[in-house]
Amino acid sequence: MKVKKFEAESMPKVMSLVKKEMGNDAVILNSKVVHRGGFLGLFKKKNIEVIAAIDPADKQPHRKQAWKMEKKQQVAAATSDQLHGLVSDQAVITEIKALKKLVEKQQSVQPTGYPPPYQELYDHLVAQEITSELADDLLARLKANEEKVSVSINGLKSILLDSLENRGSSFTFGGVDYSRQFVHFVGPTGVGKTTTIAKVAARAVLNDQKKVAFITTDTYRIAAIDQLKTYAKLLDVPIEVAYSLDDYMEARNKFTNYDLVLVDTAGRNFRDPQYVYELSKLIDFRTDMETYLVLSLTSRYKDMQAIFDQFSDIPIRKLIFTKSDETSTYGSALNMLLNNQVGAAYITNGQNVPDDIQTASAQWIASRIAGDRRDA
Repeated sequence: MKVKKFEAESMPKVMSLVKKEMGNDAVILNSKVVHRGGFLGLFKKKNIEVIAAIDPADKQPHRKQAWKMEKKQQVAAATSDQLHGLVSDQAVITEIKALKKLVEKQQSVQPTGYPPPYQELYDHLVAQEITSELADDLLARLKANEEKVSVSINGLKSILLDSLENRGSSFTFGGVDYSRQFVHFVGPTGVGKTTTIAKVAARAVLNDQKKVAFITTDTYRIAAIDQLKTYAKLLDVPIEVAYSLDDYMEARNKFTNYDLVLVDTAGRNFRDPQYVYELSKLIDFRTDMETYLVLSLTSRYKDMQAIFDQFSDIPIRKLIFTKSDETSTYGSALNMLLNNQVGAAYITNGQNVPDDIQTASAQWIASRIAGDRRDA
């Protein structure tokens, strides 16, 4: 890993030096204020010192290309008999893996004592990653109204859809309603916070003709700042970069007359308590704002819950579920709502800005879990 120290009279200038020499993939390890020059201890100049790092291995794609070329040459040198043997062996391995998965699936299904149609529905709910406790509760309610239910899998799913919608209707759904001027987006890395912010901003600007601004506190990665700046330029909205709480408060004061200010935060390792501590030092979570926690539907429910618990000291107003187009299981969304008694703001289903986003609803979640893919 290459590590280097940079110094300039302001944070934007020193970040520019880092970007110029190390590129967008550089990571900021430390920053501090230093004093240089002066005469007899007076008139010293204040500079910003930053220590940045980058892994040179990431910038050597030719190694991968050489490895790929070597593998191609090895395959080309193999005789036809050898290739036939490899194909045959691979077919056997594939069949063994399929049998192993079938055995594991059969072993994982625990007997519940439900009659066949109910057992099939129970297995469906567990496959959707609904917790076993919630699945038992849902089926108990269905059996309690058995005389009203067509005892077939399709009939049960139809009643299940209504039951799930009723469960979700007690929570607050819906995105930005402009009742709060500042909206913060928090969450782990890789869930699509910045892209989601761009989608929300585009809706506000293009559909509602609102005056929108950006603040980013994600100074950990230079590329993240550039990404939001690109969206700001496309939407013709201002953006401020906050390196400290003072910068953040100054940006808030600058955007006092705006209808909506969307704040992007760094996506760091959510298992590190230091991350949330640093976030609370950087952002003033006051009453005139609300915070959305962004989670990926491709994540396991246990990981989602661990993320939510890590942000317990920050008042989470609603959840945003991303990457719905990359999964076929949606039970974790309902688990999160019920377990944490929190609402949902948006569902996103792709990278296109501003199209691939919709307002969350109990109907949408219920229809996906029940297997009814009609848009709600």
